[in-house]
Amino acid sequence: MKNSSPLKWFASREGLYYLALALLLVVILPLALDPFRLNMVGKYLTYAFVAIGLVMCWGKAGILSLGQGVFFGLGGYCMAMFLKLEASTPEATAIQSTPGIPDFMDWNQLTALPWFWEPFHSLSFTFIAIIAVPVILAFVIGFAMFTRRVGGVYFAIITQAIAAILTILIIGQQGYTGGVNGITDLKTLAGWDIRTDSAKTILYFVCVGMLFLCLFAARFVQNRKLGRILVAMNAQEMRVRFSGYDVAAFKIFVFCLAAAFAGIGGALFTLIVGFMSPSFIGIVSSIEMVIFCALGGRLSILGAVYGALLVNAAKSGFSESFPELWPFAMGALFIGVVLAFPNGLAGLYQTYVMPLEDRLFKRKPKADKAEPVSQKPVEKKDEGRDYDPMLDQYSPEKS
Repeated sequence: MKNSSPLKWFASREGLYYLALALLLVVILPLALDPFRLNMVGKYLTYAFVAIGLVMCWGKAGILSLGQGVFFGLGGYCMAMFLKLEASTPEATAIQSTPGIPDFMDWNQLTALPWFWEPFHSLSFTFIAIIAVPVILAFVIGFAMFTRRVGGVYFAIITQAIAAILTILIIGQQGYTGGVNGITDLKTLAGWDIRTDSAKTILYFVCVGMLFLCLFAARFVQNRKLGRILVAMNAQEMRVRFSGYDVAAFKIFVFCLAAAFAGIGGALFTLIVGFMSPSFIGIVSSIEMVIFCALGGRLSILGAVYGALLVNAAKSGFSESFPELWPFAMGALFIGVVLAFPNGLAGLYQTYVMPLEDRLFKRKPKADKAEPVSQKPVEKKDEGRDYDPMLDQYSPEKS
């Protein structure tokens, strides 16, 4: 549907799926939930940014990263540093031995603001850093790994080790990062109180808007030649390389794209929840993010959103009643997804629901008028092809 107008696209099967998600997030949930529960849904949606990036990185290009929490946390810490500096004015910290610096720095006997904190007095710099810092780190990791053709399980283990290293570093440098407690007591954004119910509702809609921007950005990538190359790399990397494409460059790009999505999600998480700590960077949280993607369907960007919502809603509900059993439930869920439905919810939808849709709504094609014998029938390229929520119209075989 590259040549169709936006109105025709919204009337297509794919467009209707996007409209259904927008209806759920913009109309149904805000009307059905109180501000507290709506704020929790906003928190769940911040994880969907990571899941979308994992669909592009893992599902399309075959790069399994077990350290996406690193990029999520970096984006969150960039936003938290700005908010903390805004809350640490000399007037607000007059009781400290060194006014004008964050409270945890004063507790650790720092007498001046560290140099790398200084730029975060600027909101514009903070917005740039939220994307730039995760992307730069992803570029460094990707360049070091992919140019040496490191991939598969080795890359997954390396990203997991990076998540562990960064967590230890943040906890160990308590005077600069807040340590195990993280950066807390965040109150205002450019003078706007983010703790009120009305502010949290506004932040929820901001999160939804940014989520759809990332969804359309991911869709734009996958529907272009670049997206077909990513899928082809996943299926036959050597053939793509021998065809003259720089496989390492494509892998670095999609890895940086996933890092940018995760950084945006981390910044929104800090705004919605009101703090950031190293617990969201470590190995456990990074593996949970992979489960969000796997449950929704690692080949579907829309499935990633539903996977993040469902897993986090189940986590909240289950942990409220059985907090000690949730880790076992998460492990059982991941094993069940791998064994029972490896293509996730999108795969189940494609197998069982889409045939029912076709029977109920698909019209029979009208009989074509008789053509002269001398004329050859014109092939129609993909005009009647239905939207596939699991494969998003691409598969390794088609590529």
